[in-house]
Amino acid sequence: MSWSALPTADEPQPVPVTLDEAAQKATNAAGWVEENWSTWLNTGLRILLILVVALLLRMAIRRALTKLIERMNRSAQAVEGTALGGLLVNAERRRQRSEAIGSVLRSVASFVILGTAGLMILGAFKIDLAPLLASAGVAGVAIGFGARNLVTDFLSGVFMILEDQYGVGDSVDAGVASGEVIEVGLRVTKLRGDNGEIWYVRNGEIKRIGNLSQGWATAAVDVTVRPTEDLDRINEVIAQVSDEISKVEPWNERLWGPVETLGLNEVLLDSMTIRVSAKTMPGKALGVERELRWRIKRALDAAGIRIVGGVPAQPEESAADPTAGMAAPSVFASATSPQSAAATPIPPSQPNLSK
Repeated sequence: MSWSALPTADEPQPVPVTLDEAAQKATNAAGWVEENWSTWLNTGLRILLILVVALLLRMAIRRALTKLIERMNRSAQAVEGTALGGLLVNAERRRQRSEAIGSVLRSVASFVILGTAGLMILGAFKIDLAPLLASAGVAGVAIGFGARNLVTDFLSGVFMILEDQYGVGDSVDAGVASGEVIEVGLRVTKLRGDNGEIWYVRNGEIKRIGNLSQGWATAAVDVTVRPTEDLDRINEVIAQVSDEISKVEPWNERLWGPVETLGLNEVLLDSMTIRVSAKTMPGKALGVERELRWRIKRALDAAGIRIVGGVPAQPEESAADPTAGMAAPSVFASATSPQSAAATPIPPSQPNLSK
């Protein structure tokens, strides 16, 4: 034994415990355990029952949501490929939307069930929940006032996904910005503009949305010709163009209807405008309009029908006057005219040399 381990005079000496005192303490502990073991068992069984019920309920709800999502996907696949399916959103997009909705619903169900189970467990320990709930209520009100924009954005994003207002790849006009959707979140939607810029639009700020990629689009072309042209001949040329473009790829897939001549859209003294329209695949109207202008212009040129507009048309027949470019005769051209004589300088006088 080292000298440092020996007790010093200042340290209190340990009081020896007798056998009777130890027996008395063991008896008291055993009595206290015997008195409270039933309470402990009751509390433990209650907590175990709460956990088991919460986990089973959570599992059942999540499984029900998963089956619901699978049923939605099967119905989307059944519609795809039909005539109606072309006007609806494709199956992949519907699958992504249903997965997003299912994820949100599963998270909400788990939060509600486990949160309720946690409060019930605290109540099983005889903890007063009134101050806790009051504090949570005050904190919730404070967070609600401070983060009201965040809550608005989140709720707007949830309803946009539920209603399938737009999705990734759609061309939309959100009012504050327009472009192609590259990401849809519960709080922010990302749009890529025409010049490549990326717009971050909060879902709560979107008051109206125009989706240019759902359903179908309309390609409209105005053909302006002289008012003396034969309308029946023009209609035949446009019908021939419609028949040709409907048989050529990829325009036969982008056109969802025949090219129709709607009639005269405007009649003026020097021109008349004929409106041509066609129903197209969503997002492909601009390309179809350019192709229609190209083909209609070539067909009208081949038929001898001239499109007017821009530079004024020149008259067809005009008798040119050969003397129009000649200047008027001048009086100074004749040397005998009074004007020429007046303009001729007087010659100087000669000296007389005979003197």
